[in-house]
Amino acid sequence: MSASTLNLSVAAPISAAVDRARLVLFQPFNFEKWLALGFCAFLANLGHGGGGGGGGHWGKPGTRLDLRPAAEWIESNLGWLIFGAASIGVIVLALMLLFAWLSSRGEFMFVDGVARNRGAVKEPWSVYAQSGNRLFVFTFLLWLAVFVFVLMVLGFSAAWAWPDIHASRFGDRSLVAIACGIAVLLPTLLGSWIAQVVLRDFVVPAMYLRPQPVLAAFSSVWQDVMRPHLGMVVLFFIVKILLGLVVALLAVILTCLTCCLAALPYIGTVILLPLFVFKRSFSLCFLQQFGPEWDCFAPAPALAQTH
Repeated sequence: MSASTLNLSVAAPISAAVDRARLVLFQPFNFEKWLALGFCAFLANLGHGGGGGGGGHWGKPGTRLDLRPAAEWIESNLGWLIFGAASIGVIVLALMLLFAWLSSRGEFMFVDGVARNRGAVKEPWSVYAQSGNRLFVFTFLLWLAVFVFVLMVLGFSAAWAWPDIHASRFGDRSLVAIACGIAVLLPTLLGSWIAQVVLRDFVVPAMYLRPQPVLAAFSSVWQDVMRPHLGMVVLFFIVKILLGLVVALLAVILTCLTCCLAALPYIGTVILLPLFVFKRSFSLCFLQQFGPEWDCFAPAPALAQTH
C-alpha cells in the first residue's frame, strides 16, 4: 500500500500521543500506578543518559612541573596499577551489561504499561522475559561488533601513521590516516545510532505484538513499514528529533523548577513521566497507522511468551 492509501501522517501521532499520555496518567490520576509505570520507564531508559565533567588548573603560567616523582611512583607500583585498572574495567563492564539487560526487559514493560494503560511490574517482567533477553543479546552483539570495528579502524589508522608518529611529526601519512578514519567511523557510528533508534521505536513494538527473534522483527519492520514508506519514516525520525529537543528543553525546565530533584535516578523519571509516556506513545501511535497488525493499543495486543 502507498502512504496515501494508508493515510499516514506524522502530525496526527503527536496529538494522539498527547491524548494517550493524558489517558494513562491523569484519567484518573493514580499515584501507585504512576510509581509503577515510572519504574518501568526508569528501567527502559537505563544507560540512555549521560553526564558531564569539569576542568582544573595545572599551575600558574610559566610554572614547570616536575613529573619525575610521579613517574617513579608509577613505575614502582605498575603491577598494582594494572590490577586496579583491570578490576575497575571488569566492574564497569559488568555494570554496563547489567544495565543493558535491565533496560532490555524494561523496554517491553514500559510498552506494555503505555499500551495497556496500566502500572504493572511483576507480570510484564515475567511475560516478556524471553523477548527482553533476545533484545539484550542482540544489543550486546551490536555493541561488540561496533566496538571491535572501531578498534580495527583506529589500529589501521595508527599503523599507517606510525612513521610520522615515530618521527614526532604531522605529515601526509598522519593526514591520510585521520581523514580515512573519520570517513569510515562517522558512517559506522551513524548507522549504529540509526539501528538503535529503529530497534527501540519499531522493532521492540513488533516483538511486543508478535513474539519473535530480533532479526525476524527487523525483517517485518523493513518489509511492512520502512521499505514501502521510507520517505514517511524518514520524516517521522526528523519530527522525532525535533520533538526530542522540545522534550529535552522541558526536562531542563522541570529539573530547575524541582531544584534538581528531576535529575535524581528514578525520582526524576517519576517527575518527568508525562514526557517519557509521550515519547513512547509517539512511535506506537505512528505504527498504529499501518493497520491492525501494528496496533499495540488493541484490546489483547500481546501473547503470552515463554520464559
